[in-house]
Amino acid sequence: MALLDTLTGPQRLREMSLGELEQLAGEIREAICTQVSRTGGHLAPNLGVVELTIAMHRVFDFGWDRLLFDVGHQCYPHKLLTGRHHLLSKLRTREGMAGFPEPDESDYDLFRVGHAGTGISTAVGMARGDTINGEAYHGKDRADGRRVVTIIGDSSIVNGVAMEGLNNAGTLKRQFLVVLNDNGMSIAGPQGALAQHFDRVRVSHTYTGLKKGAKELLKGIPGGEAVRDAYHRMGEAAKAMVGDGAPENTWFEHFGLLTVGPIDGHHLPTLIEFLEAVKDLERPVVLHVKTVKGKGFAFAEGDARTFHSPKPFSAAEGQELQAEGCRVVVKSGGRSFTSAFGDALVDLMDRDESVVACTAAMPDGTGVTASLEKYPDRVWDTGICESHALDMMAGLAKTGSKPFFAVYSTFLQRAYDQAFQEAALQGLPVRLCLDRAGLVGGDGAVHHGFADVSLLRTLPDAAIMAAIDEMSLLASLEFMREYDRGLSSVRYPRDDVSDRFAGVDCPAFELGKARLLTEPYEATPDAAILAFGVPALECMDVADAVAADMNVAVYDARFAKPVDRSLIRQLVEANVPILTVEEHTLPGGFGTAVLEAIEEMGLKNASVRRVGMPDRWIKQDGRGAQLAEAGLDAAGIERDLRALLASASESASQGTPEPVAQAAK
Repeated sequence: MALLDTLTGPQRLREMSLGELEQLAGEIREAICTQVSRTGGHLAPNLGVVELTIAMHRVFDFGWDRLLFDVGHQCYPHKLLTGRHHLLSKLRTREGMAGFPEPDESDYDLFRVGHAGTGISTAVGMARGDTINGEAYHGKDRADGRRVVTIIGDSSIVNGVAMEGLNNAGTLKRQFLVVLNDNGMSIAGPQGALAQHFDRVRVSHTYTGLKKGAKELLKGIPGGEAVRDAYHRMGEAAKAMVGDGAPENTWFEHFGLLTVGPIDGHHLPTLIEFLEAVKDLERPVVLHVKTVKGKGFAFAEGDARTFHSPKPFSAAEGQELQAEGCRVVVKSGGRSFTSAFGDALVDLMDRDESVVACTAAMPDGTGVTASLEKYPDRVWDTGICESHALDMMAGLAKTGSKPFFAVYSTFLQRAYDQAFQEAALQGLPVRLCLDRAGLVGGDGAVHHGFADVSLLRTLPDAAIMAAIDEMSLLASLEFMREYDRGLSSVRYPRDDVSDRFAGVDCPAFELGKARLLTEPYEATPDAAILAFGVPALECMDVADAVAADMNVAVYDARFAKPVDRSLIRQLVEANVPILTVEEHTLPGGFGTAVLEAIEEMGLKNASVRRVGMPDRWIKQDGRGAQLAEAGLDAAGIERDLRALLASASESASQGTPEPVAQAAK
């Protein structure tokens, strides 16, 4: 029987021989690769940390000690080692294993982690809390106390929050270990001066010798002082290694952290030996571990960007995934909004030399890769630092450029301060292209884009839009290119574009004007649906389904700020019940904007019902299942439409004098 099949928790790792641990590493890699090939998920980052995760669980007891993840998409091996192999077959679904740390699954997961840069700071907080509670490890007074370890990787060390965490970690007067998983990559390629600094260490001719020398030097050294002394002596070797650069280890030591490494992140004896050597040091330490992203499968090692988080894939006919030189075929779907945006951005840059763009470590995920390759002097990948990226875009806007920032909706939250202070407050036309807006499927709650409208609608002169298909996305981007009164944004989902309106002229975007999608009506409609973004397509299905019972007008609202006040006035004054639909939270969202407009215009007897994402966390699953759970599929929208009409009819019969506003349950 395979070792992985019998593993119910990490305790058994301490009983295994090195040979068994290496066998287990192979089984974990094969299990992860096989499952991700079926369902999609994060592959390359997890393959790269298998030995490192085994070694950490061998040396530490994370049922008691603290383990904090930074960049949670490297947690699959951790989950398999902590008794969750039975959940792997339903990876990224409600019944199976979440793709990120999930405390509801296991006490071994301390935080739900989907954004980068957070691990060191949360670990510092837990270290301080354990000290206050008298539970912190102390060699003399509390040898059974809790140790704290955080693993940071995929180049999230360059994130601003990580820098703040390091600055505070250096003030700790207790055990604290930061494991730097240095794979020479971020989600795409590494960016910035710090990444280049680590590159100089990796490419050095003497790197391999230093690594081996470090291992030999620490053999038989029993105490922390000796470790510290050894690495201070090795600092001279490191200085010689990088030539005219500063020694690698002193960079972290400026923060007050002793640095150990770099060491081989795939050699279990070395990992175990070094972790044992540093686990009891009563001061903050960085263990610099060099790994290979995608380790163990040649196709993933050779193209770690593509296989960072691939769709389902398979080996070419007659080949096996494990074979060297295997050709892998990633399953393709329809044309995605991301692809549509990527092509549109290249077209904008072809037509307008003032257009510039950036992304924060997501050139593939946001569709920026093609423009980055074609216009390397006008497009930038800043690495995992959204706040810096938006600030940089504001600076470009100040100099006359037309900046477009492609970012996932969930990550825009990290740059809201910059959207407020450096862009909107200055009246600068920074343009936000918000991918993954709404429900995102398998990545779950950590990545749902549900707050961008609420956040951005607070900013004066902001133009906030949503696209329903490729042609409306192109039209919105063209509007943004010319909009210079302030910040603008367009949101679109992690989904394929619809061809429902293929061949139908898409009118240009006009500020604050909606678009009627159904046929023009002669008589007053029985109800109107104002849909913000792709839910408009489901609303069209609803209108078709109820056509025998009622006449429903469906509008593509286009703008959440400013909303189409003339349309709203026209509908309310004609006593037409209004259903607002959005793939976004209700508080502060599009529906709320409609209610506010009705109140501000002093309109009476309005009947409005809002449909949006419910006020609870929706877990990982297929996007279709999530839409159904949220009531945003056609069946759910039809239920709310009928409830609206029933309520409006009852209110009319009772002569209700004030607006009737309801939120869908």
